[in-house]
Amino acid sequence: MAKAVIGVFSSEERAKEAVNDLKRQGFDEKEISLIAKEKRAKGAGGEEGERDFGGEMTMGEQNISDGVLTGGAIGGIAGVLAGAGALLIPGVGPIIAAGPLAAFLTGMVGGGLVGGLVDFGIPEERGRHFEERVRQGDILVTLKVEEEQVRKVSSLLERYGAEDVEAH
Repeated sequence: MAKAVIGVFSSEERAKEAVNDLKRQGFDEKEISLIAKEKRAKGAGGEEGERDFGGEMTMGEQNISDGVLTGGAIGGIAGVLAGAGALLIPGVGPIIAAGPLAAFLTGMVGGGLVGGLVDFGIPEERGRHFEERVRQGDILVTLKVEEEQVRKVSSLLERYGAEDVEAH
């Protein structure tokens, strides 16, 4: 039976390293999900501006980098997975989402990130916790794996600094 393994990263670089290692370990990037809030970076004068992720923002074939949500471009952490795109999640704001979990979030009218996590197999109470972590600027990495792979994936995420590593 497949389980969802989830971990929370406070460092984009460590999350990117973990995702790249998962791919090196043979996990298809289409199995790996990533959710990160689009942060606003402070400019030289202290004003807040849009974060530039360094590439085009797409959802499938649709290019949404022309300012539809925030005007930011995608790359960096989300660039490690194909098909990453931006979504506006109620209660969280603009996020970057990639992988199967992004499909659960696309087109959701209600339920926000918690609803998508519940649909992905995460209990509602833990979904609220993870939604709050994303709201605070942390990065979720999750993937569905077979029971015998849970320990390997959990250990890998922890090795790169993931917190709240759980399997559901």
